Amino acid sequence: MEDEYEFGFTEDPKFSVERYEEMIRNHDQYFFDAQAFENIIDYYIERNDPAKALQVVEYAKSQHPFAAVFLIKQAQLLVVTNKVTEAFAALDKAALLEASDADIYIIRGNLYESMDRYTEALENYEKALGMAEETDDILLHIAYVHQNMGDYEMAIHYLKECLKQNMENQDALYELAFCYDVIDNQEESIQFYQQYIDNEPYSYAAWYNLGNAYTKLGLFEKAIDAYDYAILIKDSFASAYFNKGNALVNLEKYAEAIEVYRQTFEYEQPNADTYCAIGECYEKLEQMDEARGFYKKAVRMDSKLADAWFGIGVTLDFEERYFEALHFYRKALDLDIMNADYWFAIADAEYKLGHLPEAELAYEKVVELNPLDVDAWLDYSSIMYEQERLIDAIEVIANAIKNNPEAAELYYRMVAYLFAKGDYNEALVNLELALTSDPDKHYILFDYLPQLQKNKVILDIINRYTR
Repeated sequence: MEDEYEFGFTEDPKFSVERYEEMIRNHDQYFFDAQAFENIIDYYIERNDPAKALQVVEYAKSQHPFAAVFLIKQAQLLVVTNKVTEAFAALDKAALLEASDADIYIIRGNLYESMDRYTEALENYEKALGMAEETDDILLHIAYVHQNMGDYEMAIHYLKECLKQNMENQDALYELAFCYDVIDNQEESIQFYQQYIDNEPYSYAAWYNLGNAYTKLGLFEKAIDAYDYAILIKDSFASAYFNKGNALVNLEKYAEAIEVYRQTFEYEQPNADTYCAIGECYEKLEQMDEARGFYKKAVRMDSKLADAWFGIGVTLDFEERYFEALHFYRKALDLDIMNADYWFAIADAEYKLGHLPEAELAYEKVVELNPLDVDAWLDYSSIMYEQERLIDAIEVIANAIKNNPEAAELYYRMVAYLFAKGDYNEALVNLELALTSDPDKHYILFDYLPQLQKNKVILDIINRYTR
């Protein structure tokens, strides 16, 4: 073996790596100072080669047996390779050499956090807080632990502390928005981001999260203004364009939304969700060929995107191509069997094709999945009424009323069915209930049974509530 050489080229990490690799090729033994070894280890970590990094750690430990840094590096790499027990052992050894190194407790906290041992994770993070020079990432980890424990208020506290330490911590900004979303406190979220922007007016992430909070409150104009500021600061911010497009859709500004969605393609590769969103805009504009074209682009890119398959069905349904529409509705349903909207579309298409038993089964599924869908209950009962199954129709509406006691439409429909059955007294009782709930909707009764417009008893009752 050649004589040992010392290479401590701390100012040139690349040269240290080259000399290390030369040593390995030549089976030599060179001496590197601690900083050089750290640079070599970091080089392999950055290239996602933990095996080589661990090999360097072993060399470093042999040459610098009292340097805790290499035991800490070893622990980090053992975590990556899922060797938890060995990682804990390395940290214990490091603590014996350098008990005041914050990284020991941060990594140990990470390990406990990954094991759902939250109390121990917090203990270690708290120790690290008292030792580290920069604490924003530690505070962020503490916030994560509280999130995992379901304590979002405490998580918000630590995220705010994190941002006090480092106003540019993007992860903390997004996590804060998430926590406010979970506790459904968008007002406080808006207040925080407005104050944050007063101090950091060029934070595109803050403007973006402010826009999201406005969106959740249905304040779409304000949301668009916030997204525009985010885009002004960072014109390549594709997510801001996409969410702005969504806000425009909610304002029924479909043509503008299409243009904004298309802008995302300048800054990121087209994706299925955006194609689907554009398709929906064209659908709302009743430009079905264009809509179908974008829905097809979406499913070519992501064959598991149920909404895109459904959208193709909607465009065909609009063109009264019900049989073809059913094919695509069912493809969507195969991907999302519990989607009540898909079942509703299938029920409606089956009805239009005259397949009443199939439509009835589909409506039954709709109200099972979404018992608050008043229109589904009404359509479901209509199928039975058309088949002169009055008792079944009345039973369906009775169940509908149990689930939707405030829905006047259901009472008016019950009145119609009871009159058709000849149960006049019960029909009048339900008419009073309907008029008490919403007298302005009494026209529904006449739409369904126009002959009742000549019934003096009914007209007298209605007049008592509508004069």
